[in-house]
Amino acid sequence: MLKLLVAVALLAVVAADSCLHCICLHESGCKPLGCHMDVGSLSCGYYQIKLPYYEDCGQPGKKSGESTETAWKRCAAEYSCSTTCVQNYFKRYERDCAGKGFGTCEQMSRIHNGGPSGCSYASTAGYWAAIHKCCGCK
Repeated sequence: MLKLLVAVALLAVVAADSCLHCICLHESGCKPLGCHMDVGSLSCGYYQIKLPYYEDCGQPGKKSGESTETAWKRCAAEYSCSTTCVQNYFKRYERDCAGKGFGTCEQMSRIHNGGPSGCSYASTAGYWAAIHKCCGCK
């Protein structure tokens, strides 16, 4: 029984990693792109993170005395930091997808693309379709 639980937990981690990798590929080719205008504001880095998203994810990697804007741009350009930000953002808002019958990757994708209520927006379905095509995950 313990082996089964460990196997299930390992599969969940692999699926989450695959999902994150596909989001990264979709957003930037998984490269540390600079900042670019997107829907009226700057999006930066591996996951094309916007400043309010960075603030909502808890501002990982922010150094003492560093401005939030500087920390955001630096974090977005660092794979580990930006991945932590995406994971934190999802943990913060995943409850907003509860009861919708979506798998974890779909929730993560739609929240990443559409914000805290992304699971409720039909406009995020196309984004999810692109991520699903990459990873085949739920």
